[in-house]
Amino acid sequence: MLTSPRLSVLPLLALALGLLAGCGSTPKDETAGWSVERLAQEARDERVAGNFDRAAVLFEKLEGRAAGTPMAQQAQLEKAYAYYKGGEPAQAQATITRFLRLHPTSPALDYALYLKGLVNFNDNLGLFGSLARQDLSERDQKAAKESFEAFRDLVARFPDSRYAPDARLRMTYIVNSLAQYEVHVARYYLSRGAHLAAINRAQVALSDYPDAPALEEALFILVRAYDELGMTRLRDDARRVLVANFPQSRYLTQGYADPTPWWRFW
Repeated sequence: MLTSPRLSVLPLLALALGLLAGCGSTPKDETAGWSVERLAQEARDERVAGNFDRAAVLFEKLEGRAAGTPMAQQAQLEKAYAYYKGGEPAQAQATITRFLRLHPTSPALDYALYLKGLVNFNDNLGLFGSLARQDLSERDQKAAKESFEAFRDLVARFPDSRYAPDARLRMTYIVNSLAQYEVHVARYYLSRGAHLAAINRAQVALSDYPDAPALEEALFILVRAYDELGMTRLRDDARRVLVANFPQSRYLTQGYADPTPWWRFW
């Protein structure tokens, strides 16, 4: 039996109509008719409400629509902050890096540097959260150092910035934390009989972070490690420095008498 040409065309027409219907179901941009002022307000409202993913999307749209204006620059920084608060540090850093490249003379440059330091500070200096199960010698401190550099740049270039006092406090914390890290790596090596490695890490703490509280333990580690290696002259020199700088040090009388793991204090 022959098939009518008209009937054979019907399935093709139905398929085409289905495809067209599918294309027509693409979600519309609800912000298409919004003014930049409304878009900015909605983005800020989402940020205040804690909807950081949504805020980042809206700030992205605002940056595009207000291109070439101060509002676009502000939107870019607001977007970076939304990424940061939304737990997207990599996207926050990428946004800040782009801002610094495109707007090196922006009036908001001090805030951009502060935010750059803050993102890395928050990401990394929760510092020893799970180290009970982690080899200290494998811990990467790159983010902490990058955070310090951003804060230092801010303080050097904008000493009177409203963000400078907090940046200085965070720099102090970072320095103390990095020194503490070096000392605990040295302690780790000492406990495993790797005395030369312990000496090297303790000396890094002493040379790179000369005012950090952790230096008391760094000196004691040198005393112990030199003693184990039979380097009595260096041992006595290290002990003299320890006594001179920390005359009431508990290490002089107790050593490592406290069995509580160091990481529980963080």
